[in-house]
Amino acid sequence: MTMTASAQTITNTPPVKKIEVNASAEIEITPDEIYFNISLREYMKTKTAKVDISTLEAQLQKAVQAAGIPKENFTIENVYGYNGTQWWKKKKVTEEFMARKQYRLKLADLKKINGVLAGVDEEGIESVNIASFNHSKMEEYRKQVKINAIKAAKTKAEYLAAAADEKLDGVLEIQEIPTDSYADARPMVAFANSRMAGDAVPQSDIDVKTIKIRGEMRVVYKIK
Repeated sequence: MTMTASAQTITNTPPVKKIEVNASAEIEITPDEIYFNISLREYMKTKTAKVDISTLEAQLQKAVQAAGIPKENFTIENVYGYNGTQWWKKKKVTEEFMARKQYRLKLADLKKINGVLAGVDEEGIESVNIASFNHSKMEEYRKQVKINAIKAAKTKAEYLAAAADEKLDGVLEIQEIPTDSYADARPMVAFANSRMAGDAVPQSDIDVKTIKIRGEMRVVYKIK
């Protein structure tokens, strides 16, 4: 009878000493891309005279151009009638049907909006509101806030390790923690068929709220 035996080598590896920390960072920036919805509507100036949508649109286009806003920043968003149906079909049936058009205007400066509206017949402006806003360098800010969070994590790990008479010895793991990195704190700014009286309308002195960009990171450091 043959007998065999095997041996297993057991290595007693000491556990890795480590410290794990979470840290966050936040940046507040002022938007430089503000998107407005501007709605124009036809109206009866007298019982027989109507101010049509083409006249109002021409006024708005001229005002946008006079404000130095690039042509590509001004677009048509929607076309409809007072009852929300297809305006081009209804217009063939009756001249009394009033058309509406909605435009999207991109501004770099909120203060320009009053100057634009001043160039349009007040009665033809149905509503104006901020649709959204952004920053042209948003991705750069998102990267920076993550870098800042990692730096904060290192500072935190260093003083915690020092409190235990230890020192850091490199990074073992880095993990991004999902968070609302882009908080659109949109202000409730709206204009509804109203404007300051007088021939000249001053620029608005309202400032748009800042955008808060937040980043949070989990970092694991080895301890010597």
